[in-house]
Amino acid sequence: MTVNEERLNQFLGHAVGDLGAAISATLMLVGDQLGLYRALAKRPLTSVQLAAETDTNERYVREWLGNQAAGGYVEYDAAADAYSLNPEQALCLADPGGPVDLPGAYSLVEATFHALERTKENFRTGKGMEWGEHHPCLFHGTERFFRAGYNANLITSWLPALDGVLEKLKAGGKAADVGCGHGASTTLMAQAFPKSSFIGYDYHPGSIEVASERARQARVDNAYFEVADATSYSGNHFDLIAFFDCLHDMADPVGAARHALHALKPDGTCLLVEPFAGDSVQDNLNPVGRVYYGASSQICVPVSLARNGPALGAQAGEARLRAVLEEAGFRQFRRATQTPFNLVLEARP
Repeated sequence: MTVNEERLNQFLGHAVGDLGAAISATLMLVGDQLGLYRALAKRPLTSVQLAAETDTNERYVREWLGNQAAGGYVEYDAAADAYSLNPEQALCLADPGGPVDLPGAYSLVEATFHALERTKENFRTGKGMEWGEHHPCLFHGTERFFRAGYNANLITSWLPALDGVLEKLKAGGKAADVGCGHGASTTLMAQAFPKSSFIGYDYHPGSIEVASERARQARVDNAYFEVADATSYSGNHFDLIAFFDCLHDMADPVGAARHALHALKPDGTCLLVEPFAGDSVQDNLNPVGRVYYGASSQICVPVSLARNGPALGAQAGEARLRAVLEEAGFRQFRRATQTPFNLVLEARP
C-alpha cells in the first residue's frame, strides 16, 4: 500500500484537533459547573484570582486555563498572565439565557459516554434504548442546548413565519407542544402570548415533572403539562400543534402526525422543527451533519428502535419529513424558515 505523506499529515492534523476537542469535553463541563466561565466573563483574571473567586484549587485551574486557551475558548494576555472571555466567547459559554449554550450541548456528549455499553449492544443486536433510560444529564443538556435556540428564534422568527399563527396566539388561541421534554419551548410561548393556553405533552414522566416546576418558577399560569404519548393525548381543537426536535425520534412519526391532524382545528397549523439536513448523505457531510449523525446514532435512532419504529434519525431531511406528513393526511406543506441548525416546516390540513 502506497501512503501519500501529504494526505497522511493532513489527516493526522485533523485527528489531533478532534482528539483535543474530545479530551476537553469534560473540562467544558468543569468550566460551566464550577463557574469558571462566568467569572472570566466579568473581567480578566490570573489563575490565582480565578481559583479564589470560584473556590477552586489554583493548580487545577491553571491547567484548565491552559487547555481552554490552547483550544481558543478563552483569551490569554501573556504580559499580564491573565485570562478572559471576549464578548463572543462569553455569549456562547457564560450566558445560559442567551442564543447559544455550548456547555449545555456537552451534557449531551456526557450522556453518550454513560450509555456506551448500551450503544455497543445496540450496534450488535439492533435493539434500542428508551429516552427515559438515559442518564439525567441528557434531559438537562437537551433542555439547555435547545432552549438557547428557542430563545433566539421561536418568538421572533419561527412563529411569525407561519401563516396566521401569530395573530391567533396574540388574540387567545390554543396550542400543544408534543414531545415537550422539560417544557422550555412551551413556557417560552406561554410567556410571549398570555392570552393563549398551552399544553405540553411528553411520554417521560420525569420530564413532565420538571416542566411543571419550570413553569411554576417562571410564574406562568397558562401552560400545563401532561404525561401522554404523541399518538394518544386527549386534547383537541388546537390552533397550533408543535413538534420541536422530536418527531424523528418517535416510534410512529406518521401516527403522531395523523393524531396531530385530527387534534387540530380545520384551519390549524402543525409546526415541525427538525435538525437541519439535506436530503442526501453528501448534503450532510459537514460539521453540523457530523454533530447530528453522532447524536442520532447514539440517542435518536435507539429511542425509535426501542419501540420498533422506523428510526428516521436526526438527518431525516425535508423530503422524508414531507412524506411522513403527507402520509398522515396533511395537504399543505412548506419550509417556513431555517437556521444553520434547524429546518422549520409548516403543515396544514
